[in-house]
Amino acid sequence: MRSEGNLPELLAAIARTISESLGYETVVINLYRPAWDDFIVTTVHGSEEAREAMVGEVRTHEEWEPLLSERFLRRGAYVVQAGAFDWSTAGYSFIPDVAPGEGEDAWDPEDALFLPMRHADGHLVGIVSVDLPVSRRRPSDEELDVLVSLADHAALAVQSAQESVEAARHRLALEQLLRVSSQLTVEPSADEILRAVCVGVHDALGFEKVLALLVDRQTLQLEARAAVGWSIEEPELGLADVEPLLDSKYEVEGCFLLPSDAVERRVPQNRIVYVSELNGRGPWAWNGHTLLVPLYDGEGAVIGFLSADEPVDRLLPSDEKLQALRIFANQAAAAIVAAAARKELRFLADHDPLTRLLNRRAFVDRLEGEVARGLRYGRRFGLVLCDLDGFKELNDRFGHPAGDDALQVFANSLHSALRKGDEAFRIGGDEFALVLAEASEADAREVVRRVLVEAGELQASFGVASFPEHAKDATTLFRLADEALYEAKRSGSGLQFVA
Repeated sequence: MRSEGNLPELLAAIARTISESLGYETVVINLYRPAWDDFIVTTVHGSEEAREAMVGEVRTHEEWEPLLSERFLRRGAYVVQAGAFDWSTAGYSFIPDVAPGEGEDAWDPEDALFLPMRHADGHLVGIVSVDLPVSRRRPSDEELDVLVSLADHAALAVQSAQESVEAARHRLALEQLLRVSSQLTVEPSADEILRAVCVGVHDALGFEKVLALLVDRQTLQLEARAAVGWSIEEPELGLADVEPLLDSKYEVEGCFLLPSDAVERRVPQNRIVYVSELNGRGPWAWNGHTLLVPLYDGEGAVIGFLSADEPVDRLLPSDEKLQALRIFANQAAAAIVAAAARKELRFLADHDPLTRLLNRRAFVDRLEGEVARGLRYGRRFGLVLCDLDGFKELNDRFGHPAGDDALQVFANSLHSALRKGDEAFRIGGDEFALVLAEASEADAREVVRRVLVEAGELQASFGVASFPEHAKDATTLFRLADEALYEAKRSGSGLQFVA
């Protein structure tokens, strides 16, 4: 009975043992279903008539309550003698059609004997019903003691088998975590990371629907990036819509598990994206719950969420399952942060960290490339060098943060003023460069005009040189544009073309 075999075989063994060793022709096991908060007849040892009548029969706690009354309790068993209970009111499906026993303590077909099987924490895991004693006599106190003891051992066996199944699922979750971890070392994209995590949660933890969402840093809207069990659709939710659900009252193992009424109080009805359909009932059942697991960056800011719904067993997840879910989420967050850091490092190889424009190294490559293309294909382009007027005074008077702000504003102005195919660079300090594809002098003048409009109160000077009119090599073209910039600043004209 302590074996870790499958539960149906275990229950059949329990029923057969009680029947053969203690002399009862019919033994029925009613197994508690926490997903439905009821008891279902899973096992009947006895006649074919009894099996056909009772297997699959379901009774609620309320239906069992009158039978498990204190008035029937005797030495840990519930002994219901004929006449003490009106079976017609309970809809009891099987009363053996046999003659009662004879003499004192004779058994009657309407007698019933129920043995509770209790979990170690006290709740019922099942009820054993024994009937048709071979002796046709009611049980003595000693016989009841043996029956109750056997039912206690049977309860331990059921508990052990159920925990064995849960432990196997937990091992599967850990194995899946290791598989996901191995995938994350190959530097996949954020979407590939989230897809692997969603599959892991689905396969290992038994959720039919898993969704991964990331927060857009600009809009703070939630973007669906990976899913298992449903199609990815934009939820039209912002971080502010979800934050009310992150209530410490509902936090377990770093996950937030809320009943449906708590969600409805915190989120407007028109913002609720999905209501679970795979529900149970009772205190241990999943019933329209919402399960969210925040993804955090290294500074503790929320960068996204995992949402898991519709558990296959229709039960609220155990603490162990939530722990595993939290680990999946931590892996996803760490991998996404690492992927973003790698992306940023690659970006900074060619870009200025302050203005996010291309840097001097990228400018040299682009300028030489444009000269080579121009010589090969006979194309023209314009080179504009520019810097901010009075930048040193701005720094000296208001400090470097004000200077950095001015550089960022001016960089945004350059980016906004460019045409398709043009490129802007920060080449040092307050010095910037523009490479204008196929640009005439009039094109360059128009781009400069747009830059100054976008820059607002910021003032700048510009020097312009054209390929191939003014030079046919990168070094000379840059020198001429720099000299034109110097002349624009010296003369105060603000814009100077190479003569």
